[in-house]
Parts: sequence; C-alpha cells; structure tokens
Amino acid sequence: MVGNIMDNNIATISGKVVSNVEFSHEVYGEGFYYFMLEVPRLSDSSDKIPVTISERLTNKDKLEIGTIIEVEGQFRSYNSYNNEGNRLLLTVFAREIIFFDEEKKIKNPNQIYLNGFVCKKPIYRTTPFGREITDILLAVNRPYNKSDYIPCIAWGRNARFSESLEVGDNVRLWGRIQSRGYQKKLDSGEVLNRVAYEISISKMEMADRDDEDNETESNEREAQGEPFENR
Repeated sequence: MVGNIMDNNIATISGKVVSNVEFSHEVYGEGFYYFMLEVPRLSDSSDKIPVTISERLTNKDKLEIGTIIEVEGQFRSYNSYNNEGNRLLLTVFAREIIFFDEEKKIKNPNQIYLNGFVCKKPIYRTTPFGREITDILLAVNRPYNKSDYIPCIAWGRNARFSESLEVGDNVRLWGRIQSRGYQKKLDSGEVLNRVAYEISISKMEMADRDDEDNETESNEREAQGEPFENR
C-alpha cells in the first residue's frame, strides 16, 4: 500500500517563463491557467515544461515572459479528446511558486520523485547506437480516487532492471521531467510538429522491498526515446 498520496508525486522545477499565461479551465468557480517554463539542463540545452496554476495561488499578471521562478507541485496527466483521438496531456500542477529578482544558477533546477504502479508491460529496446532503453507507464495515485499516468524512460542498468517489471509492481523513482520535439505523420500525409513529455529516470527501486539489490542508478542525463503525445 502506498503511503501518503500527497507525497507520491513531488516535482520541483526552476527556470524562466517563456510564454504568455493562458486560460486552461475552471472547476467549481476556480480558474486555472497554464504557461511554459524553460528549465535549464546540466548541459547547454533546456526543457520547456507546461505549468498549470490556480488563480488563487498567485496573480497571473506577475508571470510575465522572462520572469524567473521556482515551481513546486505535482506532475499530472489529463485526457484530451479531439478529432485526432485521445491524447495524454502532461503538466506540472503548481502548489507553490517562488519568484526571484534576477536569473540565478540553481544546482538542481529539475527534479521529481514518483511512487506508483506499473500499469503497462514495460517495453525494452535499443537505439541504433546500442543504448538500452525501457519505456514505462506509471500510474500514480492522487486524492479523490484519481490517478496520473506518467510515461517514463529508463536507461542502461535501469533499463535492464525495469525490463522484468510486471503490471501492478509498485516502484519508486527519481529523475527529471524532459521535453522533446518530434514529428507525427497523419494518414492524410500531413506532418505535425509535436512535443513529448516524460520522466528521464536517474534512480529507481521496488517500493515494497529494502534490499539494495533492487535499486539501480544511472549516470545517463540525456534521453532520446519514443514520444508520448502532449499539446
């Protein structure tokens, strides 16, 4: 049994606001908005991650393009239905926002912890360059009998470890949220530019055991796997 549901999904990202704040949806009279946050990687590149906030958390007018902030919250998934079918939308749902007066270098600007259940048989594969990858879809419980379905990518030793996981296995993992652009070709021949979001795993272990043999770590920091769609 997983412990405190609020502690199963903890994400912290820091970076620069790079889009206007747009209206997302309303629940029981409470408005929610979203924007894109550019989060630096350890390399010279960065990830652009969608963030969703409540109008009650902060004045959205403070989130101007170029503003430097730290967001603490949860990485959540939502289903969207349109002419292209069902798509999994992923976003960091903010619980706290810290504003910085100027751009500052943060030691670890992108980190996430998840405790969830494997809900689809992991898929192990290798890249043309021989790198080992395992795709994992993790179901993470949240209040009111809801769950978030979060795509994750394991590399190297983590990939070999997770290849043997079964549906229903309870695992804990640590890593970072990453974004990747890719192209999708429709049946009509039209090519669409899309962005995929997923968790690049740096460490993982079985949640119901303390045996150190169940824990694996990886120094892989950059991932290039198959995409899960997002807006």
